[in-house]
Amino acid sequence: MSQTLHIVTAAHSAVSAPLTVIYAAEGKAPAGAAAAVWAATGLDWVQSTAAGAFKGRQGQVLDIIGAGGRRLLVLGSGDADGDTPLNGWTDRGGSLLGKIAATRVETAAIVLDEPGATPAAIGELAAGLRLRQYRFDKYKSARPDDPTGTLTLTLQVADPAAADLAIADRGATVDGTLLARDLVNEPANVLGPVEFAARAAELAKLGVEVEILEPAALEKLGMGSLLCVAQGSDRPARLVVMHWQGGKPGDAPLAFVGKGVVFDTGGISIKPAASMEDMKGDMGGAAAVTGLMCALATRKAPVNVVGVIGLVENMPSGSAVRPGDIVKAMSGTTIEVINTDAEGRLVLADALWYTQDRFKPKFMINLATLTGAIIVALGHEHAGLFSNSDDLATKLLAAGLSANEKLWRMPLGAVYDKMIESKFADIRNSVGRPAGSITAAQFLQRFVNDVPWAHLDIAGTAFGVSPSETNASWAPGFGVALLDRLVRDSYQN
Repeated sequence: MSQTLHIVTAAHSAVSAPLTVIYAAEGKAPAGAAAAVWAATGLDWVQSTAAGAFKGRQGQVLDIIGAGGRRLLVLGSGDADGDTPLNGWTDRGGSLLGKIAATRVETAAIVLDEPGATPAAIGELAAGLRLRQYRFDKYKSARPDDPTGTLTLTLQVADPAAADLAIADRGATVDGTLLARDLVNEPANVLGPVEFAARAAELAKLGVEVEILEPAALEKLGMGSLLCVAQGSDRPARLVVMHWQGGKPGDAPLAFVGKGVVFDTGGISIKPAASMEDMKGDMGGAAAVTGLMCALATRKAPVNVVGVIGLVENMPSGSAVRPGDIVKAMSGTTIEVINTDAEGRLVLADALWYTQDRFKPKFMINLATLTGAIIVALGHEHAGLFSNSDDLATKLLAAGLSANEKLWRMPLGAVYDKMIESKFADIRNSVGRPAGSITAAQFLQRFVNDVPWAHLDIAGTAFGVSPSETNASWAPGFGVALLDRLVRDSYQN
């Protein structure tokens, strides 16, 4: 069991924690409350920093053991002008947690007394602390040297009340991100479509209204595209609809749609064995939508939102859909299944059509671990953005930079749309390797009508990413902070 993290705030005062942390900007001695902490050591700043070659650069550490074994960490903050962007404070929080955890203390005080330490910045630092501390270790046996108990961090700030409000507000988004991480990290034998739907239903305690549609209802709606993916599995499909009514009654909702393939073998077009275990994460889009709904409800966002997730398992069996089969989507469009491993777009086709038809939203954004082609194009640094709306795309790109969940816009066009036409049906679900992520997006666009829409291909960012200052997990929960930022900046009443 991981160590529990407890974050509190307090006014600047005499510090008596076993570990105290202060910051020093590049080329400058500690100032304000941090200067008083340094003065208590009785050491000369110039001599001490010269001996350790400490310059105050980002990432530098001066580690001092004082009387009674008390420890002082002086961390370089880099920017002498206090112009660190807010997402830089998030990274600072993650880096700080890593350094404190390495000391194995259970209590520490962090003095935050520099020009940029606004309540919003403190909120981001606390978010970084929580994001970095996350571990998914529920299935691991405890080891004698594992940290346990509670790590209590006291943030000493100028205005504790304002900092507490900012920490709670930003913490709601962290709650959603950590929920998304948990869902993606869970093994598929534990988290099937039924179990995922049950986890989403738990959001009712936050005020989210949750509907769960079972196969009979999906058949009645004509969702032949979604259901064909699930027909090879013993585990039945679910479509989950989550409503958050925080805005004005009658206002059209914002709509978020997630691909939730809880495990993807590829079906009859079976994947190679290497790394197939990663396909437990093929529901990263659904996890992000669920996490977003958690975040919005937790912070009581003043906006109407609907989240729709299509939950299936793609398995090979005697009842599985075959290459060459033709299925009919809810829209009436017929689809030739060329490759059963191009299944996510089949799920989203019905989920998108259902969402725009029933809810008439202001916009729809879908998230999906849709194509390996987007990883070839963008690696693991950006998610692919496809959109029929320049306005929506611009807002998403800006939100991505602010939340440090970056997007890169990719093209759509008539020539790509022509490629998905079929000899035997209206369209086909795969056209092969060329422009693979683009033709997948063109397929989805057939099911959005004239609604402003964006497709985020998160195959490279939803799991298997490199560790960062704010994430030591296989699954980073990508998309929650991005979409929460979009809602905050552009759509709240």
